[in-house]
Amino acid sequence: MKVSLNWLKKYTDLDLGLDELVEKIGSQLGAVEQVTDLGKLYQGILVAKVIEVKDHPTADRLHVCRIDDGGRTQAVERDSDGYIQVVCGAPNVHDNMLAAWLPPGTTVPESVGKEPLVLEIREIRGHKSYGMLASPRELLLGDNHEGLLEVTVEAKPGDSLADALKLNDQIVELENKMFTHRPDCFGQLGIARELAGILGHPFVSPVWYKTPLTDPIAVSDQKLPLVLRNELPELVPRFVAVVLSDVTIKPLPIELQTYLMRVGVRPVNNVVDLTNYMMLLTGQPMHAYDYDKVKALSGNETTLVVRYPKPGEKLTLLGNKVIEPRPEAIMIATDHQAIGLGGVMGGAETEVDEQTKNVLLECATFDMYSIRRTAMASGLFTDAVTRYTKGQSPLQNDRVVAETLRLLGEHAGAKQASQLLDDNHVGQRQWIHPPVPVTAEFINSRLGLQLSAEAIKQLLENVECTVVIDNGTLTVTAPFWRTDLELREDVVEEVGRLNGYDKLPLVLPQRDLTPAARDPLLELKASLSQQLSKFGANEVLTYSFVHGNLLDKVHQDRDQALQIANALSPELQYYRLSLTPSLLDKIYPNLKAGYDEFAIFETGKVHIKTAAAGEAALLSEFNRLALVYVHRDKTAKRSFASGYYEAQKYLLELLTSLGLSDIKFLPYQEPTEAIDRQAVRPFEPARSSLVQVNQIILGILGEYNLAVRQILKLPTDCAGFELNIDVLLSLSVASQSRSYTSLSHFPKVDQDICLKVPSATSYQQVFDFVWQQLSALKPDHSVAHLVPVDIYQRLDDQEHKQITLRLSLASYDRTLTDTEVNGLLDKVAEAAKTALRAERL
Repeated sequence: MKVSLNWLKKYTDLDLGLDELVEKIGSQLGAVEQVTDLGKLYQGILVAKVIEVKDHPTADRLHVCRIDDGGRTQAVERDSDGYIQVVCGAPNVHDNMLAAWLPPGTTVPESVGKEPLVLEIREIRGHKSYGMLASPRELLLGDNHEGLLEVTVEAKPGDSLADALKLNDQIVELENKMFTHRPDCFGQLGIARELAGILGHPFVSPVWYKTPLTDPIAVSDQKLPLVLRNELPELVPRFVAVVLSDVTIKPLPIELQTYLMRVGVRPVNNVVDLTNYMMLLTGQPMHAYDYDKVKALSGNETTLVVRYPKPGEKLTLLGNKVIEPRPEAIMIATDHQAIGLGGVMGGAETEVDEQTKNVLLECATFDMYSIRRTAMASGLFTDAVTRYTKGQSPLQNDRVVAETLRLLGEHAGAKQASQLLDDNHVGQRQWIHPPVPVTAEFINSRLGLQLSAEAIKQLLENVECTVVIDNGTLTVTAPFWRTDLELREDVVEEVGRLNGYDKLPLVLPQRDLTPAARDPLLELKASLSQQLSKFGANEVLTYSFVHGNLLDKVHQDRDQALQIANALSPELQYYRLSLTPSLLDKIYPNLKAGYDEFAIFETGKVHIKTAAAGEAALLSEFNRLALVYVHRDKTAKRSFASGYYEAQKYLLELLTSLGLSDIKFLPYQEPTEAIDRQAVRPFEPARSSLVQVNQIILGILGEYNLAVRQILKLPTDCAGFELNIDVLLSLSVASQSRSYTSLSHFPKVDQDICLKVPSATSYQQVFDFVWQQLSALKPDHSVAHLVPVDIYQRLDDQEHKQITLRLSLASYDRTLTDTEVNGLLDKVAEAAKTALRAERL
């Protein structure tokens, strides 16, 4: 969004320096991306009067001109009358015209940012040319390169061109995303209003913008009638159209063209330029059609229809791009064919051109979401799309049309030739959202300020909100162009922004340092993961969603699973009913990757539909743990138990580590709960058991159904279990006792002890004996740690093995020495020699 400060100054005072103003804009309005000094482009360029034009004696298309620069330029040769010679090839150069002259040493604006072209005194076909007379394109004031720019404003020879055309301007480029919720800020008028509010100035919109058309403009002679039919009132809540006759297509005055150019819009002709000018001023897009072309494409009556596209319908847009609109696009059409893509771009067949005499003007409001989808589908991102996708207020259309009619009459000789048709489905109210009651206490409590109700009222009235104070309550009515002031919190934000975020008190928030309460469920899940990982199982994390085909493969009921309407992918259609299918689905890929024996587990949530009779389905959530053990024996010779018992070993170790006892494995019988019935479906009842702890059923352990194994390509030796974590939690296994040993402030001493013992002596016997001796012999107020280093057996001594342990010892009172620790280990070795027949190496 480009903003011209000179344009803004036509509507409000900007009584700050540029740097301070830019800082205010950035902190209270929108992020400033760039500031361009437009006047620098035209430095040194003067307004010159062409005194005499003669044909070049040796070139058919060149002219030798004498120009008057008011005597401003030095170091140029002048004739006896004080005029300067310039050779020019423009066909429109003529005596007594005012043109833009670039003296020698001046840089051509068009070349800035590329390879700068600095003019010199040149001889062209035997005649010296001092600088050049410039075209609009060379001056970046339009696309015309056929002739010179004719200065039509009041100016005299020698005036600065920048001063004459008011080009000493700063262009501030704002980041568009800052105004996503502020469609009024996509017009220069809206930005001027916001800056006035930020600077504390009351803003008053132009009379034409604040005056609604209480009655449509009527004309006595409807010589160019029009019929309007809106078939999409929900997507197009307001559509205003009017026909103008006696239009003269010509360029706009250069001073108005420059306002378009400043903010990046290319001038075309007076009709198109004025619709763009009003869009850039108010944020309301419009479109002009050639009425006679619309009439030629209509039936008996000239008709505009707002509708969906017909099947297979195509449209040639401006620029001759042919599209096939999406089925839900908004089309502007006659009663015979489409002539425009509503809210995006007009059609080429009804374009206003140099032969246009009658114009059909449209000013509509389109659904922002529909326009966004249409623009994305068509790849078209026009200035109109930028504004319509922000949600323009439908209450400004009539006012914008009325001012546009006035401007077209002034600059194109246009006369109204039809009734003003206003298909209005929003009514004549003066606001988008109802008035919002709010108190000063509510606002101050959220901003940390002490603003009075009167101060708040003034801040809001500066941007033309209506505020009434009654018994301490401020009733805030937003003006018709504001679509964002709906809630009390919106008013709080508005007051904070207008008052200045830098005025908010900088107070650090108070923090409660009380530790967060432990979550027993999270602690239990962490404990389960840690224990199973210690036992050698691998934890996996799968999606909470599964394909419907997987539910079918494991014999689970799809009807019990909630289907996802906006699934992440086609593979993730349903909430899973248990964890086991997700694990079984990962077995074959791992076998294929070369892993012949492994165990995987997962803790996670499962969901199932639950509802009382006659009620809508609800979703219940459960926490589960599942493990699958797999072994593929390629030799078909095994020396250990089947998969069932391997899975049982994991389960017993897990439950024991959690402090549970009274663990039983009961013959399988059908569970009563629906969630449990779905969880046991993958298992083979004849080779499965129910897991019972303290007389409570915890889950199921067993091998898998033959059909499941076959369809998922599972090996024969494959078994697992699935447990209900919520039941585990109820058994109070989450609150395990914790021990804590403080660290010593003194350095620790590490020493190894290697004992040679008989082969029949187990590692556990050696470790337990050494630890028992250390616990008895270590100094008071010390902490010891003992860890294994290695177990080694020499090839030439099969009757003994060597066990190396590492002792870490630290005192809480002092620094221990190596001699003390060695003495301690000597005593341990001596005791081991007697008790274990150990020899210290």
